Amino acid sequence: MIGHTDNVVDIDAPIGWVWNHTNDVRRWTDLFSEYAKVEILSEEPAAVTFRLTMHPDEEGRQWSWVSHREWDRDTWTVRARRVETGPFEFMNIAWTYEELEPDKTRMRWVQDFQMKPSAPVDTAQMTEHINRNSRVQMDLIAERLHRRRRAPVGFDDVASNRRRGGDLRTLVAPSTVGSAYGFCGAVRLGVGERIAEHYHPYSEEYLFVARGEVRIDLDGEPTAAGPDHAILIPRNVRHRVVNTGSEEAQVVFTLAPLAPRPELGHVETERHEAAEPA
Repeated sequence: MIGHTDNVVDIDAPIGWVWNHTNDVRRWTDLFSEYAKVEILSEEPAAVTFRLTMHPDEEGRQWSWVSHREWDRDTWTVRARRVETGPFEFMNIAWTYEELEPDKTRMRWVQDFQMKPSAPVDTAQMTEHINRNSRVQMDLIAERLHRRRRAPVGFDDVASNRRRGGDLRTLVAPSTVGSAYGFCGAVRLGVGERIAEHYHPYSEEYLFVARGEVRIDLDGEPTAAGPDHAILIPRNVRHRVVNTGSEEAQVVFTLAPLAPRPELGHVETERHEAAEPA
């Protein structure tokens, strides 16, 4: 008898974000409730071999085994197998991901296996156990990913980008919380500092001046803005932001919708003097 299980869960997050978080094997102890430890044994560009150790069961036994995992992001597919099979003759697992909406993903686990005659349970019993446990873990993963998406992101929680000038931090983004339609952040500009001129082919931008006095040049036309003022930057409009005040300025930015790919979102029309050579 061959055991076979097939379980799905829908997760309210973009497919790329779900893929990244559920395939980050090092953090599986934060995602699954059953794993106590993960040890990476070897890595390749699209594969990893690792040891999983579970929390002790009700009888105090702590199960551990080595698995090998390979993935193909182009097809949103992962194939895994147990290298150390333990009580299994074999255990093969397929994870697949399907985009239902820009911010909703279906994750499917299909497992095929067979128990050894010496195993403490037979294949039918293990099928029932895996089905029950998969549903528990998938629901838990969905809940934990939903919480990660809703967690606040602080200015100091992300890396600084100074390529266009100032201290710019993108806080809410596809990479940080799995935003599906836009992103936002803030930039701090010292006295006289500026964000070099650029434009966005796909997105409108909305600026809010939280502190200080700035000049916003739109297609070369200057506009002054102070604290608690906001301004719209239409798509394809060239713009730069300059701190014209006597103290540090802080400007909050939001862009929507997203460009098809991140590298297409900004077109530079002016080089920041501190930028590294191309």
